[in-house]
Amino acid sequence: MMRDDTSIDISTSLEAGDEQAKTREEAGGFLRSLLNKNLRVTTTDSRMFMGSFKCTDTESNIVLQDTYEYRQPSLQALQKQVEEAVGAAAAATIKADMTSRFLGLVVVPGNHIVKMELDEFVSQMRK
Repeated sequence: MMRDDTSIDISTSLEAGDEQAKTREEAGGFLRSLLNKNLRVTTTDSRMFMGSFKCTDTESNIVLQDTYEYRQPSLQALQKQVEEAVGAAAAATIKADMTSRFLGLVVVPGNHIVKMELDEFVSQMRK
C-alpha cells in the first residue's frame, strides 16, 4: 500500500501561503496607518530623524518629509560643558543639548535604521 502524502504537503503549503498573505496584509495595513504621522528614526551612527512618514520600499528604506536631524553633542561641546560645570561647582549632572538642522525630504536607508518610534501626543491617540 502506498500513502498519498502529496495532498498533505499541498494543503499545508496552501495554509502557509494564506498565513503569509494575512501577515502581509496586516503589515501593509499597519504601514498605511502610519502614513503622514510623525516618526522618530534612530540610525546606527546615533543620529535621530524626526519627520512625517511618507513611504517605504521593499528594502526597508524610509522616506520622511519636513525632517529635522538631531545629533549628539561633539566631544568638544561636552568638554566645554564639563569645564563650565567644574568652574561653577555645579551638580554632578551635566546637560548638553543635541544639535539640530532642518533637512526637508529625506530617505533613511533601511540597513542603517536601529529604531523607529511613533511621535504622538496624548491628544492624538485614538481611544
